[in-house]
Amino acid sequence: MTRPADPQALKTYIHRSIAEERAKLGPAGIHKILDAGKKFNLAPTLAEGGSIIFPHAGLNVCGHQIAAAVHAGLDCGAKRVLAVGVLHALTNELQEARVRVANGADVTKEKYWGIQGPGLGGHENWKDEFSLLDFQFLWQEEIKRRGITGPELIVRYPYLAGGKPEILPGIGELKEIVKEAAVVSTADMFHHGIGYGDSPEAALSPEHGGLGLARKRIEEGLKILQAGDYWGYNQHCVLAKSDGRDAGQVVRYLLGPLQGHIVDLTYADTTKMYDALAPTWVAAALVELKPVKSAS
Repeated sequence: MTRPADPQALKTYIHRSIAEERAKLGPAGIHKILDAGKKFNLAPTLAEGGSIIFPHAGLNVCGHQIAAAVHAGLDCGAKRVLAVGVLHALTNELQEARVRVANGADVTKEKYWGIQGPGLGGHENWKDEFSLLDFQFLWQEEIKRRGITGPELIVRYPYLAGGKPEILPGIGELKEIVKEAAVVSTADMFHHGIGYGDSPEAALSPEHGGLGLARKRIEEGLKILQAGDYWGYNQHCVLAKSDGRDAGQVVRYLLGPLQGHIVDLTYADTTKMYDALAPTWVAAALVELKPVKSAS
C-alpha cells in the first residue's frame, strides 16, 4: 500500500501521535531530549549568518536534533529567531497545486501561493500544520527550564516557491525580519520505501544501504541549493521525496550561498503511519548551513 489517499486521516494520525508521544515521555523524558541536544554546538553557525535544518519525524527519533536547533537559537545572541516551516499538503487541493507546480504550471496562478503564519491573515492552512510543533514545544520547555524570556520566535510557512522564491508573496516581510534574526528551518529531506511508492525491488532498508542512499541524495540537494538553482532544487525534492522544497528555497534566497553539512543522520520507521509494507521510512537529518565566504 502507498501513501493514504485521505490527507485528513494522515493529519489526524500525526497530531494524535505527537500528543501521545509527549504524554509518554513526560517531563523527565523531555528534559533528557533537551540535554541530548547539547551535544551539538550550532549557535556559532547562526551567529555568523548561517542556518540549521532540523527534521520533524518525532521526538523519540529526532528530538535530540530538534533540541540542538533550540539551543542554537537560544544561545546565538539573536533577539529574534525565524523558524521556516514546511506546509504539508494536508488537503487534496494543496496536493494538486503542488503537483501542478512541479510539472511546470505558472505558480503565480495558484490560490495558495505565498507565505502563511500567525498574525498574517489570509490563508490559514498553517493552523493544521505539524512540522514546527515539536520545535515550538521544546523551545518553550527549554525557556521555562532556563528561567529566561528568550528571543522572539517567528514562524512562517512558505508554499509553492516554484523555483522563484524572490517573487513569493510575503518574502518582503522575511527579508526585513532576517536583518536582525537568526534563521532555522525544518525538513524531512528523504522519504523512501514501499509506502512512498518505491517498488519492492528498489526499496532499501535503512540498515542495508538505505541511509547511505539518503546521505547521498541529501548532499546532492544541498549542493544544488548552494548553487542557487532554485528550480533544480524544487525538482530534486520531488525525486528525493523531500518536503523541504519551499523552506529550502526561501532560506537560500534570504541568506545567500550556504554550504551544507550533515551533522547527524538517523531515521523513522513509518510503516504504521502509512499502513504499508516494510521498508517504509524517512531519514531524519540535522544539517548545518554555513555561509560561503567570498573569494575576495
